[in-house]
Amino acid sequence: MSGLREKQKAHRHDRIIEAASRLFREQGYEDVKMEAIATAAEVATGTIYNYYRNKGDLLVAIVSLEVEEVLKAGECVIADPPRSAEDAVDALVGGYVEHSLHYLSKEMWRQAMAISTIQPKSPLGETYAALDMSLAQQTSRLLEKLQSLDVLSPSVDISSVGEVIFNNTNMNFIMFVKNEDMKMSELRVKLRQQHHAVLAGSESWPQGRSEHAEEEAQV
Repeated sequence: MSGLREKQKAHRHDRIIEAASRLFREQGYEDVKMEAIATAAEVATGTIYNYYRNKGDLLVAIVSLEVEEVLKAGECVIADPPRSAEDAVDALVGGYVEHSLHYLSKEMWRQAMAISTIQPKSPLGETYAALDMSLAQQTSRLLEKLQSLDVLSPSVDISSVGEVIFNNTNMNFIMFVKNEDMKMSELRVKLRQQHHAVLAGSESWPQGRSEHAEEEAQV
């Protein structure tokens, strides 16, 4: 019986998150009321407050869900990365940014970033910082894996390069969510170009050659 109650509780929670994510995207975070989320989720408004104190807490939960899925996908890249540092980094950070609009809109990301900046000690601010740290650490772990596979030179400072790649990705993502007209394809191209510059000369030979470099060598 307790197992059934837990399943029902989890199902209600999923409905609340799905409803909040959809309404935030469709109507804008600021304009959505908790009562509307409750109606869309087919639960009492009080039920939502059993899980979350306010809309900010709901936004935290949606951001967390987003990043948890991204981290899980990132582990798959680390487990079997492309045998090119550039291609491997592109696969990892490409997954980060491509998935970013699955649950959240650009406007929702701007809200989350604003709250985390203005209120760094709030639940959203602390959660956002922790999730950023997890993504940064995963980026460095990918580089460690590439180094262990002799894709990256042993002389590469994995920690520093990992921080540069993640911080650069983060900066470009901020620019992306601030600009409603910027397309995902533009962001991906910019990241590939910049990470090419960061990784230039760091790859071992021949394992670290990217597909693009192989094509050029054959011409």
